[in-house]
Amino acid sequence: MSGITSFTKGRIHDVVLKPLGKFLDERGWLCELFRSDELEQSVLPAMTYVSMTQPGVTRGPHEHVDQTDYFCFMGPSNFKVYLWDTRPDSPSRGVRQVVYAGLDAPLAMIVPPGVVHAYRNVGTENGIVFNAPNRLYAGEGKREPVDEIRHEEAAGSPYQID
Repeated sequence: MSGITSFTKGRIHDVVLKPLGKFLDERGWLCELFRSDELEQSVLPAMTYVSMTQPGVTRGPHEHVDQTDYFCFMGPSNFKVYLWDTRPDSPSRGVRQVVYAGLDAPLAMIVPPGVVHAYRNVGTENGIVFNAPNRLYAGEGKREPVDEIRHEEAAGSPYQID
């Protein structure tokens, strides 16, 4: 555990939020999720996946030691995203940030290692989340330990979802 027992409200250093634009035409819409010419080399994706989260369900809180997540929330539901900065050398250590994202506010979010994160589907429909982390899940050939520290079941956890 990080040793932090309470957090203050604020913005977390190194968490990047980028509004996503939808380009509409008579066929529907298109949304650029990321471009390699707009990302730092250290966060370029190593893989991608899409997950579906049912209404009222929370994923997390958890954190990564080395992995940076590149989440995209664009609908068809809305999410409340929770972030806690536990990084020892961060200027925002001890800060908790909450962000709303999804159908009503399409958003890309870069979450660096050491930032505990969780999200809850606060809408009424199944929600889709895209992630393009900069590390492979379980490493090359899925032969390495998973880079994930889970806090969902930790008794007395300071990472509270409201």
